[in-house]
This record gives sequence, structure tokens and C-alpha cells, in this order.
Amino acid sequence: MRNRMMRNRKSPKKTAIIVLGLALGAATSLRAAEAPSAELALKFRPVQTHIEYDTPKKSEYSKCVVKVERAGETSGWIVLGPQSQVLRRFIDTNNDNVVDQWRYFHNGFEVYRDIDTDFNNKVDQSRWVNTAGTRWGIDDDEDGRIDSWKVISAQEACQVAFHALIEGNEQAFKTVCVSQDDIRSLGIRPKYSKKLLASVASLSTKMQSVVSGSKMLSRETKWMRFDASSPSMVPADAGKATSDLTVYENAMAIVEFSGESKLLQFGEMIRVGDTWKLTMLPQPLDRDGETIEVAVGGILMQPSYAGDAETPAANNMSPEMQKVLTELQELDGKSPSPSAGAKALATYNAKRADLLTRLMNMAKTDAEKDQWLRQLIDGIATTIQTGAYPEGLNRLTKIEENIRRKNPKSPTYSYAVYRRLLAQFSVDLQKADDAGRLKVREDWLKAIEKFVATYPEADDTPDAILQLAVSEEFDGDIKNARKWYSELVKNHADNESARRASGAMRRLDLKGKPLDFSASTLEGGTIDSGRFRGKVLLVLFWSTWCKPCTEDLPQIREFYKQYRNQGFEILGINLDTTSEPVAAYMKEHNIVWPQAHEPGGLESSPALSYGIISLPTMFLVGKDGKVVSRSVSVEDLKKKLPGLLSAK
Repeated sequence: MRNRMMRNRKSPKKTAIIVLGLALGAATSLRAAEAPSAELALKFRPVQTHIEYDTPKKSEYSKCVVKVERAGETSGWIVLGPQSQVLRRFIDTNNDNVVDQWRYFHNGFEVYRDIDTDFNNKVDQSRWVNTAGTRWGIDDDEDGRIDSWKVISAQEACQVAFHALIEGNEQAFKTVCVSQDDIRSLGIRPKYSKKLLASVASLSTKMQSVVSGSKMLSRETKWMRFDASSPSMVPADAGKATSDLTVYENAMAIVEFSGESKLLQFGEMIRVGDTWKLTMLPQPLDRDGETIEVAVGGILMQPSYAGDAETPAANNMSPEMQKVLTELQELDGKSPSPSAGAKALATYNAKRADLLTRLMNMAKTDAEKDQWLRQLIDGIATTIQTGAYPEGLNRLTKIEENIRRKNPKSPTYSYAVYRRLLAQFSVDLQKADDAGRLKVREDWLKAIEKFVATYPEADDTPDAILQLAVSEEFDGDIKNARKWYSELVKNHADNESARRASGAMRRLDLKGKPLDFSASTLEGGTIDSGRFRGKVLLVLFWSTWCKPCTEDLPQIREFYKQYRNQGFEILGINLDTTSEPVAAYMKEHNIVWPQAHEPGGLESSPALSYGIISLPTMFLVGKDGKVVSRSVSVEDLKKKLPGLLSAK
């Protein structure tokens, strides 16, 4: 067997990337000289960047081994590390004596491979696999740069966009932006397709503007994790496309800059086959040093208006109303970015409220008027809470008073009252100093308790009751918390909040009772509390974004190290929305105890089963399987563990 260096070439970034073809002979008698040295084999580098794979220190090269592998028509080299772990595989799949797949490993798993599918000794495809993700990139011109994606998830598309943004790589950014071909394949209507293409046009200029306008975006900024709620389905009969559309309304990412976590808003994303595409440029949420959230959705996830020009209802619209609707849609298409400043955001939201008011006044039926009115109330209330329209509180109060004068028994009146209360609380809290915030909170709780009593059947009453229950629990008034949780379960059983309330009541009554818990694990199996019977068990509800969870970890790790041999175990219940960030976090923080995880975060089944309202939440369970404490702290563990472990 012989080895042959086929070609050296440079990547577009001027960093030398060695792409080697190893000729694999068919001889049956092998000599040691025929295999490449470990040092040569470990010089291989992936064509693509930002890949985490294992490479030992040079001082350990002598402990690495290169062996020949054969399986049917395929043959190649396998590179084993000092602990006999797999580091590389170089494969010839077509038996032409030249390597056409270069595979890289991390923690024993293959994570990435470069592929030469046309066997011309040039990489034309790159795949991320196993714990590294799902990406499958195509390099049509074999220049070392991905031209398109065959498969890419939403979170990975955001990662690509993030790295392209801070590196100024327009070509890479373009691969994850919605294109004319994407729009055509999805059958998106012309009105929306024009806006989508305009949103991602002039990429170079827009990318430079985003980076130069933010302090948090630089080459030192690190990607941490993707953060988004479940994707939404826009049905074909909504009039926006000829097919159903799967859309993320407002995707976010958490990045790290100067040791602090920051938010990067990617906004609306759309699925195209097995890929996800951005429909807008990312926006860093660091205006005036504050984290804010944009209330208005993207181009496809704007509310369906009663007179949408592409729906049957448009036929009943007067030309005057259609004109105002067009103005509203054009205004939304030019909505300012989060970094535009308070004045621009306030002006935009005031104009939007003006147009919605005109549409409401022009509507022909009471049902249409009510629809526009609720959109108006929602829009103003939400923008007040985000700080984008502080003057809106007076406007919202006047709208509420106007409804009261006309029909105080209208469901829309209670709808307006509750949103005005939320907006008022937000404004008062922002204005108050530390001493005044307690009074603001007390007034808020009295106001929503009055709301519950006045409007027991309102749509917002279950949410108000949950607010009261959670507040009482945080204040330590468990008796009143139980009262409110019980009322929610009893009188609003069909509401989603009732499941959380039921779980909270279960949690509050856990002490002295057996813990009966079962959930899916990160690896895809199941785990239940019964397997820990006979041991002292800490059940830890946590997430990667929870700062107090991270702060507690060093002491919890020390407890685990000190007491595990004495019968102490930990069961982590991860409450991240998705499992993507968890493995890297666990490795970074040396978390070795078992972990349960089910999608949904604080809305997942494990969280709802116990009505989890804050993180970390920790249960301490004795050897008999009964709960010793339903809310244990790190300081409590120091005191209680020795006694529990020594008990028979």
C-alpha cells in the first residue's frame, strides 16, 4: 500500500487548507512503510470552517496509530488517538486507489466529512453529521465555498448567517437567504414575493450597516445558541402562497460578547424543502444598551387583515378602505429596525395606530369593526411594553373609555382593560426606582385581582389568575397561591394555564410523598425516578440560559464528586426549548450526571407536570423515594446531604 499527496490548495480566506488524496493500493501483503505517518494524517483539515473535531497535541502523535481498513469495495485509513479513540477516517469508496471521503471525529463520533462525488480529487460536498448537526452543503465549482445547501436546519442557517455577518462573507450569507427560486417553488404570491426579495437585496451594504451600527458584533463575538418558539404554519388558503408555508415568526440567537450574553434577532424564517432560509437581515438588540423585542412580525407572519387584497373579503371593500389598507401594508414593509432609535419607533407605531383607527371607522359591519379594534389595542399595548411607543398609554386609555361608554358589557371592553393594565404596569415599573417598585407591584396585583372579580368569564381571566398564583408563591404565601391555582383548575379547566396550575399544586404538595417521574433523555431513551430508589437524589430543573443555574454548578459538581460514592445521585431536567445547545454546555461545565429533556422548554411536559415557574428548581429525595424538599437550595444541600446519606 502506498500513499500519495495529490494536491495542496488554498482556501478563499488565504489560510492554507491541505486537501490530500491518498492512493490505496490493492496489494494483499502490507508493509509498515505503506501507511502514512500519524503526523501526516493529522495534517488534514476540513475544507469548511467553524468545526469542532479532535486533534491530539503534537507531543502525543507518537502514541497515535494509522491502520488500514477494508470493507467490500471500500478501503481506507483509520487514525486512532492515544486512547485508541477514532480521530480520522480516509475512505476510497469506488476502489480507484484514491481517497474520496475525508472524515473527522469528536468524542468518538464522526462530526464532519468532505466528499469528492465525481472522483476528480476535488471536494464538492461537505456534510455535518451526528452531534455536529444536519448540514449538507454543495460546492458546485469546487472552490472550497458552499454554493447551496441540500439540507440545513433553522438553527444552523442562523449560525451560517452569524459567522458570515461578522466575517463580512456576503457569498456565504447569500446561501441562507430566500431566493427567487425558493419563492417560485413555494408559490408565494407576487405581493409578498416582492417584499421578501427587497428585504434581502443589497446584502453587502445591509450587512455592513448591521455590523457598523452595533457594538456587540465583531470577530470576537461567539455563537451560543438558537432560541425560538415552535414554527408556525401558514395555510395555503390564507392567500399568501399556493402551498402551506412553515415559518418561524421571530427566531433569535444568543451570542456572547465581552463575557456577556446578547440577543441577535433573525426574525422571520421560512422552510424550503429540507432547508431553512432567512427572509430578513439579523438585527442586534443592543439599542442604548437595552435588550428589546420587536412586536411586529415578518412579511409572511403579519396578521391577515379583514380586507386583505388577496382574500375574498377584499371584494367587499370600498376603494377608500383599500387605499388605507395599502398604506398600512406599505408602512409595515418599511418598519424601522430595533436600532433605529426611540423617536423612529414611536413615530412608526403612532402612524400604524392611526391607520388601524381609520380602517376600524370605515368597516361596514360590527364584526369587522371589532376585528380592527382588537388589532389596534394589541398593537398599542405590545409596543408600550417594549418601550417603542410610551405615548401610547394615553391613547389606549382613551380607547378603553370610549368602549366603556358605548358598551361596558362588550367582551372587547374587558380585552382592552386587561391590556391597559399590562401596559400601565410596564410603564410604572420603568419609571419607579428600587424603593418604588414594590408599591408598583402591589398596585398591579390589586388591579388584576379586581379584574378577576369583575370579569370572571373573560378570555384573559385565566392568565390573570395565574399571575396572582405565581406572585403569591414567589412571596412565600403558599396558602393563597394554592387558592388561586385551585380556582384556575376548577373554573377554567379547558384553558392551557390550568395544566400548569395543576402541576404547581402537585409540586407544592410533594414533601413527604413518593416522587413518580418519567421523561425522555437527551440520548433518546427514557429515565424514571424509580431507578434511583435507595439513593439520595437531587432532581435539578435547569437550562443553559439560566444564569443562577450556571452560578450554582461549581458547588453542585463538588457535592457530586464528594458524595457520589456514598449514594448521592443527580437527575438533571433540562428545560431548553431544543436540545441543540445542551451537549456543548454540558461539556464546557463538566456535567456528567444523567439528563432528561423534552422539547418545549418551560412549556414542555416535565415543566408543566410540576408547574415549574422559575429556574433552577431543585427537589431533594430520600433513599425511600419520598421527597424531603420540593425547593432546596445549594446551602440547604450542604446541611442536609450528610444526614440523609448516613440514614439507613
